[in-house]
Amino acid sequence: MSRACLHAWLLAAVALCAAVPVCAANIDAAASEVGFSLVTRWGEVVDGRFPVFDGRLTRLPDGRQQVRLSLSTADVEIVGNLRHTHLTRGRGFFDAEKYPWVTFVSEPFDPALLIEGGPLPGTLHIRDVQRAEIFSVAPANCARPALDCAVRARGVVERANYGMNRWSFAIGGKVRFQLSLRLAGEGT
Repeated sequence: MSRACLHAWLLAAVALCAAVPVCAANIDAAASEVGFSLVTRWGEVVDGRFPVFDGRLTRLPDGRQQVRLSLSTADVEIVGNLRHTHLTRGRGFFDAEKYPWVTFVSEPFDPALLIEGGPLPGTLHIRDVQRAEIFSVAPANCARPALDCAVRARGVVERANYGMNRWSFAIGGKVRFQLSLRLAGEGT
């Protein structure tokens, strides 16, 4: 499909949604993945994931879109390491008992971002701290991102900015998030 046809299709979809006050679709948690990685001072990469999450993509009346994503810290896992999983859920990191959810709410964005890729600013809320962060959306490899293929995004967060500064002698300060998100059904 040519770029001009793709933009025409996108504009038609936006016009259709603009006729309805708000369109929204849930993120399909079964077909999506949210992961992260940390690097130890010895250069070992530690992979984690959020197996329990929910989210929603909303088309706003002006045609822009907004994504909201909530990740359960009580279910966060360090892949293959139960001990590290418990530490990650504990007070030194996510403190899941006190702060059970990590949330991200994007700024409204043009739907073309999901096709072309680019920066996606928003507010990340971890523990009791809210900060502006920017995730990077990868260009789509299909005409209907989030439906026919996953929307892929990455972001790097400094964990000390969110009060997660325990074990800094052994684990680096940067948390690298990787997201692969699909919508449930055809999206409405």
